Amino acid sequence: MGCSGSKRTRGDDNAMKIRKPKPWKHSEPITRAQLVQMRDEFWDTAPHYGGRKEIWDALRAAAEAELILAQAIIDSAGVIVQNDDLTICYDERGAKYELPKYVLSEPINLILEN
Repeated sequence: MGCSGSKRTRGDDNAMKIRKPKPWKHSEPITRAQLVQMRDEFWDTAPHYGGRKEIWDALRAAAEAELILAQAIIDSAGVIVQNDDLTICYDERGAKYELPKYVLSEPINLILEN
C-alpha cells in the first residue's frame, strides 16, 4: 500500500520517464553547424572521462532519438537515470555520466540559417 498520491508504474519501480531538457539559452547565439561541432567534440571525448563505451554509445543514441525510442534505448542498456532530462545518469556499476544540454536539445537562441 502506498501513499494516496503515489503512482505505481509497470515494470521496474526505479525506471524514470525521460523528457527533453527545459528550454535553455547558450551564452552566445550559435549556428546549427556550431552546435553539431560541439556535439561531435563532446561525443568524441566523453568516453575518456570514464564509464563504459557501450553506455556512452547508448546515451548518444538516446540523445539523438525521439523520446519513445530514447526511453527504450535507456531501459535496454540498463542506464539509471537520475535527472529525467538525461543530464545525469549512472550505469549498473555506479559510474556517473553527465550530459550537457547542448547534446540533448537545441538552444532557444540558435541562429537559423537559410
